[in-house]
Amino acid sequence: MGKVSSSEILSYFSKAPVLEHYQEATKQVGLWKSEKIVFSKTFSDRKLKLLELGCGTGRISFGLWKKGYTNLTATDFSRAMIKRARILNQNFKTKITFEVEDATGLSFNDDSFDGMIFGFNGLMQIPGRQNRLQAMREAQRLLRPGSYFVFTTHDQSMPKWRKFWALERKKWKKGGQNAELLEFGDRFEETPRGKLYIHVPDVEDVRSDLITAGFSVERDIVKSKICQESKLVNEYSDDCRFWIARKK
Repeated sequence: MGKVSSSEILSYFSKAPVLEHYQEATKQVGLWKSEKIVFSKTFSDRKLKLLELGCGTGRISFGLWKKGYTNLTATDFSRAMIKRARILNQNFKTKITFEVEDATGLSFNDDSFDGMIFGFNGLMQIPGRQNRLQAMREAQRLLRPGSYFVFTTHDQSMPKWRKFWALERKKWKKGGQNAELLEFGDRFEETPRGKLYIHVPDVEDVRSDLITAGFSVERDIVKSKICQESKLVNEYSDDCRFWIARKK
């Protein structure tokens, strides 16, 4: 039994049930109310050149297009996700560019975007803290000075999960953790679509990594503190923390 790897993550996001789940969310859920609030405040100019990482089948980018953002590039590590997004785009008839990209090694030029989004906790589905830090560095490299990087994470301090992480910490101290996990904060969630990997970070670790990558942390706020979401959104996603970081 090996450690969780990027190939294992890619395998999960290439499964038909997972693709269908993301496609259904793109069609039925759209942008969360909290996302609309955060994105409209952070990226007030609809003409900004924006890059979405981990776009899945395009839920966020299609939602942004409907809001008047017309200079969008959306990427995902999963070729199968991008294929679905492109098929949806044939129906939606937008000018969004969808590309297969690895967030830890992006092909775009330095200083080429006015803003960046990594939604639905996608950054935390990259295994290994150094790899997540590398993705932050790539985001910093691609952004023009003063531009914003917005992403979401879960965090270990959320009341619902405090007891779980207290027990996990005891396991890790005794060496009794799941041998597939790389670091404290990693977990697997059994879903109807298979075993989902996610890293649930300590808030101060995220803040520290952002600063190391060359960002200033402008704000971080829990989704439920921003607004009350619809029942549909809450069924689709647990509470999470929005991070608004700025390239120095």
